[in-house]
Amino acid sequence: MMNFLNNKTKVILDTNFVLIPGELGVDIFTELHYLLSEPYDLFILDKSEEELKTIIQREGKRKSGFYAKLGLILIKQKNLKTLSSSTSKYADEALLDLAQKNPEKTIIATQDKNLRLKLKKVGARVIQLRQKKHLTLG
Repeated sequence: MMNFLNNKTKVILDTNFVLIPGELGVDIFTELHYLLSEPYDLFILDKSEEELKTIIQREGKRKSGFYAKLGLILIKQKNLKTLSSSTSKYADEALLDLAQKNPEKTIIATQDKNLRLKLKKVGARVIQLRQKKHLTLG
């Protein structure tokens, strides 16, 4: 079983990516299914989960608080696995590090332009939302 899991691509969702369903009403999970032809597992960083909880505490009943709550619900519903980012102070650093370790089998899903540029420089694959309605892999 473990070998089978290791053959799957890791798709790691950044915090801003998990907010897309609430903010824009895009079903990122269905879009990922259509976009990727290879077997994959979905992951979230522990730091991203912490960021969502912080947004909920800070924003409360405002829209962004609702989007973050929805993000946490979707993480649980879709059985995303949590990756530890203990070696990095920031989520972006951890994502870069993970992508560099195994670029062929790691895809980072993010809307962060600076992070996308850094990921592309190290040869990592990146998923982003285009035209506020569909995902692209680059």
